[in-house]
Amino acid sequence: MGRWRPPAEASTAIITRPGFERLKAELDRLWRVERPEVVKALAAAAAEGDRSENAEYTYRKKQLGEIDRRVRYLTRRLPQLKVVEQPPSHPERVWFGAELELEDADSGETFAYRIVGPDETEARQGWISIDSPLARALLGRAVDDEIGVELPGGRRHFVIAGVGYALLAASPG
Repeated sequence: MGRWRPPAEASTAIITRPGFERLKAELDRLWRVERPEVVKALAAAAAEGDRSENAEYTYRKKQLGEIDRRVRYLTRRLPQLKVVEQPPSHPERVWFGAELELEDADSGETFAYRIVGPDETEARQGWISIDSPLARALLGRAVDDEIGVELPGGRRHFVIAGVGYALLAASPG
């Protein structure tokens, strides 16, 4: 069996202003701070002699490769991204940037989510990618709509309890 993998699905090239600024800051930090430090450490490890049994040298080469891979990704990705700063024209419906409250139709438990771009998802904060199955099922829906969605844990039913765009509206535009 070979190592070939099918190409990953292209993710939606959309992002909020704060997410875009975080990615730009990450690229700047990697390029101006972390990479030079790792290059210095790599040069010091290489100067120690035999590289075949030098764990520090091997570690730093791997670390430099990871930094360079991320820098290449960010350098290609940032120009592709479309920054969304304004709420949608129909704010009563779920679109990109929506902050929403969902109620589990079976248990009555409530969940808070925000639909963001794939480059800024943060599960602990409830930020879900616009490409996720849940977000796709929610797009275009309004308060009191019921949706059914197939999630990794099985099929779930939710009722949309609230929709807002306060964070998009607060972004400088």
